[in-house]
Amino acid sequence: SQQGCDPFAQTQRSKLQHRRARINQQINKEMRMRAGAENLFRATSNHKVKETVALELSYVNSNLQLLKEELEELNSSMDVYQNDSESISVPMIPLGLKETKELDLLVPLKDFISEHYGEEGVLFEKEIKEFMELRQAMRTPSRNEAGLELLMEYYNQLYFLDSRFFPPTKTLGIFFHWYDSLTGVPSLQRALAFEKGSVLFNLGALHTQIGARQDRASLPGLNQAIDAFQKAAGAFNYLKENFSNAPSLDMSAASLTMLVRLMVAQVQECVFEKMTLLRAQNDFLARLQLAQEAARVEDVYSLVHQTMSQPHVKDYVPFSWTTMVHVKSEHFKALSHYFAAIALCDCPAPSDAELLEQEKAFLQFHVTMPEGPSLRVLLQDPEERRKLGKAHLKKAIMKHEEAMRIHGLCKILRKMDILQEVLSFAHKRSLSKYSEIDHEEDFFETGEAPDIHPKTHQKPEIKSPNFSQVKVTDLFHRLGPLSVFSAKNKWYPARRVHLMRGENGFGFTLRGDSPVLIAGVIPGGCAAEAGLKEGDYIISVNGKDCKWSKHAEVVQLLKSTGKEGVDIGVITLQGSECPKAVDRKAAAMSSGSGMPKSNKENSRKSLMNSKSASTLLVWSKRSKRSKKSTYSGVPFTTVGDNEAMY
Repeated sequence: SQQGCDPFAQTQRSKLQHRRARINQQINKEMRMRAGAENLFRATSNHKVKETVALELSYVNSNLQLLKEELEELNSSMDVYQNDSESISVPMIPLGLKETKELDLLVPLKDFISEHYGEEGVLFEKEIKEFMELRQAMRTPSRNEAGLELLMEYYNQLYFLDSRFFPPTKTLGIFFHWYDSLTGVPSLQRALAFEKGSVLFNLGALHTQIGARQDRASLPGLNQAIDAFQKAAGAFNYLKENFSNAPSLDMSAASLTMLVRLMVAQVQECVFEKMTLLRAQNDFLARLQLAQEAARVEDVYSLVHQTMSQPHVKDYVPFSWTTMVHVKSEHFKALSHYFAAIALCDCPAPSDAELLEQEKAFLQFHVTMPEGPSLRVLLQDPEERRKLGKAHLKKAIMKHEEAMRIHGLCKILRKMDILQEVLSFAHKRSLSKYSEIDHEEDFFETGEAPDIHPKTHQKPEIKSPNFSQVKVTDLFHRLGPLSVFSAKNKWYPARRVHLMRGENGFGFTLRGDSPVLIAGVIPGGCAAEAGLKEGDYIISVNGKDCKWSKHAEVVQLLKSTGKEGVDIGVITLQGSECPKAVDRKAAAMSSGSGMPKSNKENSRKSLMNSKSASTLLVWSKRSKRSKKSTYSGVPFTTVGDNEAMY
């Protein structure tokens, strides 16, 4: 069975999750105290009591404020998630995992098994414990492929839990508790959709941590970071599209939109870094391209900054994130002007052969045309190139200074020396270039350089989670095929029928398998006399469980009975008594390639996306069943439309 990380192994990251869990508990406690104090404040008319409670409330509120600030500082401990390589990479923003409370399912599931399935709950303790162990393990996934698979496995297992134990009309009385990743505020719900959504959120968060820890000074590290951030964006986007009305802020539509945009921006930044690794820097066109890539990074980060500054988002996004994103947008704008200047000042004027290509690239380079001579003249005149280059550097230096100023406003970021180093290195580089090309005798006023047109050679992809890559087996397979034995179906108590074989056989027709259906009963025959009805499912023959048995196996068991007859256990689904319903079911089962539909559904490993619906947190888009289900049944040969007379 799958294992989570050892929660007691004190890695930097687990210490962080421990502190996060502790703060979550304290926030929980303070919020309970606040609720109690508010109720008392409303209920009492005694002036003295009101004053005391008001004082208590202000104390609790300031405590909560301090705890939230401490949590914010944790949410900003980006350095813990970065890699240990010597080279300098700008830090990325990872997300902390949502914490959840332990969940004891033993009693509720055992009760449901005996009430709904009519089986002894105690016989399923092993399966219930196995499920609980899987849930326990997925609370501390390791930061690698195995951790991602563990979350996926649990998510897929929830499909079966939902189908087996969560009827549309009744709740199990189980509450799922999860803490908000950004504010630490606890939420609880009965809806299984809340559990699913929270696991999906953690899948996205784990991808962000994997992306942030890659060594981006190498090409493989960069490609892995790009892949991780794209998958994080995919998980948050999937969550946003498939769940609505989440009870916690981190899973609200506004918050998820912000997270998707943040991940896309981080991908775009990696793409820029990839260009700087791959391209020969001394070529004019390559430098123009770098400038445009940097402008594109600036573009996406300013969109994230706008999103984070919206009224209902800015209150709970860590200030250090908002600042970091703002710093990056200014920093990359500065870089775009720096590379434009380098292209103009460090590259020789084009030969006649190069002129056309360079002119074409330069035409689409600026947002507005630079003032002065025509592009052709500009490109061929070193002095004109220097002039425009100087204007670009002037703008770059202004933007570097702005990035450093904003960085200085956030005390958490001030502690991040890596970011400080990157900003001041870029600033110094632009300054030294400026002094190199600045002539004492320059009498012209340096003009305003137009901005650079953003353009990328690799658009970020939002990669949705591929749940079918992790195959799971229904833990509660012994309850029988899901097409019949599910939480939404109801059936009458099982009947035991003793059947003798007459001269013309048993007098019924059978169809399908797992479980085999009695499709027709001949009036006056042995089956009819024994009390078997059309629409009954055969669940046992002579005490042998036949819920999963194939057609041929059941027939074999029936045929091997002697004069003493045979004991058959059957159940009837409620609502399927009228023959028409049975015919409809029969038609549905026998349609398509001689393989009954029930087979596909029963295929016990089949991985289907879930269909849970609840009042508070609903799937807004009903997902289709995954087409990639693995199919374990073998189609049997058709006997007169899949029916056989016995």
